[in-house]
Amino acid sequence: MKKLIQGFILYTLLMGASCSKKSDATGTGNLPPYVPPTSHPPVDSGWAFESTPVFSEEFNYTGLPDPNKWGYDLGGTGWGNHELENYTNSINNASVANGVLSIKAINESSGGMNYSSARLLSKGTGDFLYGRVEVCAKLPTGKGAWPAIWMLPSGTWAYGNWPASGEIDIMEQVGFDPFNIHFSAHTKAFNWVLNTQKTSIVNIPSATSAFHKYRLDWTPYALRGYYDDVLIFTFVNDGNGFQDWPFDKPFHLLLNLAIGGDWGGQQGVDNSIFPISMDVDYVRIYKIIR
Repeated sequence: MKKLIQGFILYTLLMGASCSKKSDATGTGNLPPYVPPTSHPPVDSGWAFESTPVFSEEFNYTGLPDPNKWGYDLGGTGWGNHELENYTNSINNASVANGVLSIKAINESSGGMNYSSARLLSKGTGDFLYGRVEVCAKLPTGKGAWPAIWMLPSGTWAYGNWPASGEIDIMEQVGFDPFNIHFSAHTKAFNWVLNTQKTSIVNIPSATSAFHKYRLDWTPYALRGYYDDVLIFTFVNDGNGFQDWPFDKPFHLLLNLAIGGDWGGQQGVDNSIFPISMDVDYVRIYKIIR
């Protein structure tokens, strides 16, 4: 989760919540890979998406996140970004109630770190190649918070370690700048280390007080990012190989709330904000079709 900012697209979205739960969406399990014929570079073939999700989580229960849909990354390693939290699988850090998943960060001694939190992933249950991802979420605020809705490769990283095999950040926010929301993609050629990452930034004044829909449309032709169904990010496959476009292998989804770190901790950590949470109303993944 290593990113800095390049480029700035400022678009003010509606102040109110724009995503709401629809309890009839169902689905779970491994997503069947879809491998369409491609050329180099591919053309935009008018890709569409199925109307029923092949992976969905409506959080219509109480307790820990459904283990048939979610796993955890665990530990307090700093995660390559000098983060300050220890990720746990405790109900204190990831719990479901009233139709919402809360990923909570707490100021407490945990695993040798000063904060505990959670990092959920759909790896092994919701891996997919191409499709639409929709996550409806309300974000935390306060110096030190660093929540993300993002994607990493599943299985063997075919093109090598980060960033060669790719990363997609559907939503990223830092608590010291809570209303500027980032959509980014990282590859070997385009990444924060080289200051060449592909990034769009949108201002959402109600990001921390209302639920908003964060969406990715992933096709062989492009990554397209939408906030509340407004297109704010486009990254087109130029056909120059994996250095530019490693997004032709299965990925999985991650939901986490980091504390501190190279970006989230740039202005320090305000201990008065805790506990804080990223709240998720639903997660839906749709299969690509022509």
